[in-house]
Amino acid sequence: MKRLLLALFVLTGCQRENAPGEKATPPATALEAAAIQAGVIPDPNSTDITGLYVREADRVCVVPSATGYRIGVTVDYDDREHCGGTGVVTRSGETLHVAFDTIRAGGCTFDARFDGDRIVFPGRLPTGCQALCTEHAAISGLALDRLSESASEASTLRGPRGTLLCGDDVHP
Repeated sequence: MKRLLLALFVLTGCQRENAPGEKATPPATALEAAAIQAGVIPDPNSTDITGLYVREADRVCVVPSATGYRIGVTVDYDDREHCGGTGVVTRSGETLHVAFDTIRAGGCTFDARFDGDRIVFPGRLPTGCQALCTEHAAISGLALDRLSESASEASTLRGPRGTLLCGDDVHP
């Protein structure tokens, strides 16, 4: 494994100069592509997003639906401060187009990043996203790692009020 990583670093250091007008490839992208090709990390473009993602008390579930995927989120700071919501997500490569159900003007629609085993919400979200939360809790900046690839396990995630976030009875 160490030899493979060393070889990847050496190969990325030996890239040729770009011709005038040719688009430059950032070294991190070339290294990531080599690691994907070697099977060291998963290819986010060919990895299904279904699953349960966690980080401490933060949880996100993603399960297939007729129109793409259902998504649910729960963030639990304490009894008074928490977030919870459901919505839909569609995918374009490593970008997840997330739309949570809110009645607040502007709604809660944003693009998150998916790298094959991790979902990252942006640090700044539309103001309508605050409707999913109480007090000072927020879903901005969530970075969650995949705990499970199972749709049945993801569909059991419950929100702060005990409702299923990605279960069969959810209709975003």
